Amino acid sequence: MAVIVNASAGAGYHPGWRESLAARFASYGLNAEITLAEDANHMMEAARSAVARGAQVVVAGGGDGTMNAVASIVLDSGAVFGVLPMGTLNHFARDLGIPLQLDAAIATLASGRITRVDVGEVNGRIFLNNSSLGLYPDIVRDRQRQQRRLGRGKWTAFGWATLAALRRYPFLSVRLTMGTAGHARRTPFVFIGNNEYQMQGFNIGERMRMDGGQLSVYVAQRPTRWGLLRLALRALFGRLRQAREFDIFQAAELAVETRHRRMRVATDGEVTVMAPPLRYRIRPAALPVIVPRQKEE
Repeated sequence: MAVIVNASAGAGYHPGWRESLAARFASYGLNAEITLAEDANHMMEAARSAVARGAQVVVAGGGDGTMNAVASIVLDSGAVFGVLPMGTLNHFARDLGIPLQLDAAIATLASGRITRVDVGEVNGRIFLNNSSLGLYPDIVRDRQRQQRRLGRGKWTAFGWATLAALRRYPFLSVRLTMGTAGHARRTPFVFIGNNEYQMQGFNIGERMRMDGGQLSVYVAQRPTRWGLLRLALRALFGRLRQAREFDIFQAAELAVETRHRRMRVATDGEVTVMAPPLRYRIRPAALPVIVPRQKEE
């Protein structure tokens, strides 16, 4: 079992910690070869090396960006993907019911079952959770710039970046094509989920399943800043689907066209620049993942 941990955040990982983690795996009968990776490129290179050596299970330790980087290599390799949630939000782990406590997550790797989950893809780049256009990629780019130049913490920088994006409040003119249907929209954001997200009530942002074989597409239609707040309140009180200024679609494939020659695209919280048209698709049951056994098992 190859275990690749994102140690780039400076959370106190060191060689002694690696031995300690290996001992915790061994206590569950697992022989783990642990790599402390410095960045996404290091993670992907370690995953390629593990797959080339014939590792049966490749485990990613970190947040959702780490999961994406390692899963992109494990996908189609014949290896099974394992999850060690060690990030801030851990959306992928939560939606699969994987425990967030370290020892419980290791126990799941030892005694869990293998299930196959869908993977989203845009222009050849995968996403396990979601992809977005518009406001969110702008916020992430600005947050990263503030962290580098001003030394701000992640959440402080995120708050200031969000305020700055809302001040600018740019709109995208896009055409969304699903099958034979086309939809022209002018919007501050487009959100594309790997399977259906709960967009209403107190479970907002969660997925009940990850094997439905559909992308979920959410588009706000020309709301003002206050209109965006009203949409958020409607979502909280379970009335979002009745909002005329909010569209929800489901599709196995989606094309996004725009007049821009380049667009910032967020995939699982990481931003890259792509040339439209953006071609999205769902890859059903593409990734084998170890998850907890069901109670009746």
